[in-house]
Amino acid sequence: MKNAAPDLADLPKHVPIAVSTRGGYPENVFYGSLAVVDRAGKLLASVGDVDAPVFTRSALKPLQALPLVANPRFAEYGLTAKEIALLCSSHNGEAIHAETAQRLLAKIGLNDAALQCGSHAPYWYQWNNQKPEEGKRWNSYFHNCSGKHSGMLLQAKLLSAATETYLEPENAVQQRIRDAVAYAIGEPNPAAMPCGTDGCSAPNFAVPLRGLARAFAWLSSTDDDARYGAAPRTLFEAMAAHPEMVSGEGRNDLALAKAGRGDWATKAGADGVQTLASRSRGIGIAAKVSDGNGKALMVAFCSALEQLDMLDDEARALLANWSLVSIKSVRGIEVGRLQPHLKLNRQ
Repeated sequence: MKNAAPDLADLPKHVPIAVSTRGGYPENVFYGSLAVVDRAGKLLASVGDVDAPVFTRSALKPLQALPLVANPRFAEYGLTAKEIALLCSSHNGEAIHAETAQRLLAKIGLNDAALQCGSHAPYWYQWNNQKPEEGKRWNSYFHNCSGKHSGMLLQAKLLSAATETYLEPENAVQQRIRDAVAYAIGEPNPAAMPCGTDGCSAPNFAVPLRGLARAFAWLSSTDDDARYGAAPRTLFEAMAAHPEMVSGEGRNDLALAKAGRGDWATKAGADGVQTLASRSRGIGIAAKVSDGNGKALMVAFCSALEQLDMLDDEARALLANWSLVSIKSVRGIEVGRLQPHLKLNRQ
């Protein structure tokens, strides 16, 4: 049976955050929302609707890795910081990514046949304007979510849960993840979070941007958490130190992390979700563009960083290709621009 159409009153009340122009005149308007939250859960600044649940997609990955890293037996695996970063990744399928995923599964005697994410051409091609070799095929190690799925299988082994059904919501792996997500976003009732299925076939949750930003601020803390111990900061530090493992060449997450110079951990999600945690400021930022346009989202996101006084000249230079996008004709003539239309409301 098909799901009932949502009541219009229940749709997120997004606002314009970016606009494309042609000949200096507005052509397309992109709607979205953004939240800036501190570690105590206080909303510091916002745009649009930060309370309506939106699907997190891959921005959820650090929280999906949380129960594994917090497991008392996690140290038995001896994971390096680069391997931990891959657990949180939507990687490019570069050689280092696939080899690391293979190494993770080898720790528990499994191979790519155990991965239930499927397979696709490595993201490296589309992000670097290259075409895959004709007729070439890749196994599941090259799937952008192979790190996340490998982490779920590592957790299944620690919990003595069935690896064959590690994606089922009833599996102990997914139950621990659901509880961790609810805890990190400040939701007292885990069952209240809308649940769907991500593109990699794993369960995914819709949460308010306010809660998602809160979770990323929490990840940046240097203190142990009462429930998850050192796991939040372990994940943050791995992502901040090895952004090349979290995404890869040509990616916006890598550009953002480089601009943060070790102070930021960032994670994008499919269909227009972007998150960032800053350790020095103790804040998390979460944003969503309603139509999933990633370029429009990044233009708005960079504008928010500018308004928060988080960019210096070096950071601006690293983000220049993301903060203002030129629209060109087939001949290469600039005919318009994609630019921000966002003003933060300070709380």
